[in-house]
Amino acid sequence: MSSVIDLLKSHRSIRKFTDKAIEPELLNELVLAGQAAATSSFLQGSTIIRVSKKETREKIATLAGNQKYVETAAEFLVFCADLKRPGNFCREYEKAFEGDYTEHFIIATVDVALMAQSLVTAAESVGLGICYIGGIRNDPALVSELLELPDGVYPVFGLCLGYPDQDPEVKPRLPVSVIMKQEVYNEEGDRDSISEYDEAIREYYRTRTGGGHGISWTEQVSGLLSGKARPHMKEFLASKGYKFK
Repeated sequence: MSSVIDLLKSHRSIRKFTDKAIEPELLNELVLAGQAAATSSFLQGSTIIRVSKKETREKIATLAGNQKYVETAAEFLVFCADLKRPGNFCREYEKAFEGDYTEHFIIATVDVALMAQSLVTAAESVGLGICYIGGIRNDPALVSELLELPDGVYPVFGLCLGYPDQDPEVKPRLPVSVIMKQEVYNEEGDRDSISEYDEAIREYYRTRTGGGHGISWTEQVSGLLSGKARPHMKEFLASKGYKFK
């Protein structure tokens, strides 16, 4: 089997890092690897903010739900969808800026995800660990203020990056038969497969928490989708120029 496939299948979130710094040359190479990802219509609608100031990291860690590894990781990067940079050239070429269409928002957000995941794969290939921080969207307005993000730019997620000081288990994913369908969408046999998967997830959580809670995947996601999820995001995105026409 390909070593790249093995690497991708071994991904874990790392939340405890050593004090070892990442060499600037290596960080630059990781960003270049991220930039090599596909970008729709060659928009290149991603901007990374490297956050090094202690006080800024502390504020972001707090608003993200007291995730202290934001403070302790060797590097903390905020990945932003950026329609401002390409939009600047509409004026230069005397064209109307129409970047507030929903499709443009999707393109820029997907660009960010693809770029980040390519950077993550490169990082893990050289022994680094990572943890995505979606919690920055708990207060995206404050993050935008801290990072001085202009209209047209919004923070999608953060990324902790550093040398691991822990070795957690790989969290099981849904069976392939559940997430890949032949020709059309169907759910035949899915409930039985997901029931077996629920047991695997309960055991994973019991093991990880030292005999603590053993919540299943179905319990977890039903809780997620039955409650409000950052209802401020729509208004915030509108304030940054994303009107979703």
